Amino acid sequence: MEGPHGQGHRMERTLEGQVAIVTGGIRGIGRAIALKLQARGAAVAVWDYDLDGFEAGQAGFAPEHVEKVDISDDGQVAAAFARVLARFGKVDILVNNAGINGPVLPIWEYPVDMWRRVMAIDLDGVFYCTRAAIPHMRERKVGRIVNVASIAGKEGVPNIAAYSAAKGGVIAFTKSVAKELALDGITVNCVAPSMVETDLLKQMNETHIANMKAKIPMGRFLYADEIAAMVAWIAGPECSFTTGFAFDLTGGRATY
Repeated sequence: MEGPHGQGHRMERTLEGQVAIVTGGIRGIGRAIALKLQARGAAVAVWDYDLDGFEAGQAGFAPEHVEKVDISDDGQVAAAFARVLARFGKVDILVNNAGINGPVLPIWEYPVDMWRRVMAIDLDGVFYCTRAAIPHMRERKVGRIVNVASIAGKEGVPNIAAYSAAKGGVIAFTKSVAKELALDGITVNCVAPSMVETDLLKQMNETHIANMKAKIPMGRFLYADEIAAMVAWIAGPECSFTTGFAFDLTGGRATY
């Protein structure tokens, strides 16, 4: 869902000539991010596990490259990254956005297989994609990596323990890798949004949704366009001296 920024106004093409990979970029937050990076001038490669019903050009969305990739499979990730390099010759920006919420259940009822699936996509996938990109970025001494975490990773939200734990892991992973790459011309940051107005809400019950909205002082959910604008800025040239940081997008909910 678009927010107050919209997609129609003229914006600076701060990413002209750059190549970006956005995981989970077919719908929701990922789609908004891909659109924003493209509007800023980047050539965008989208990876997504579910391409059903997608047609390039619909609703003005025509990424330069679209590929079905299961980011929980390190072999698929490595092969897909190689194909992007072969096509575009470089990768400047990696946005690790793909993720699932998992079931909303108390931990004593949480299925073990779903715990593993949430971790595999939401945390392991970030590791696999980042690991695939780093050698190329280090060789060129330039790169922007932006991970989509969550306020749940800071606070821990009841009944979504796997998601909270995975996103907390993404925040810690971001800080660790940022320090490792601080002298290589590569910044690694993450965003920690509250709940966003996307199709992900369909996976949650009404009580859970109402509880999440009640925690936000601004009294509304985040718009996908707002998170996309933040990611595009972090991935751009103006964000040059910040690395290892979790940018807040919570409408006043975050306390640290």
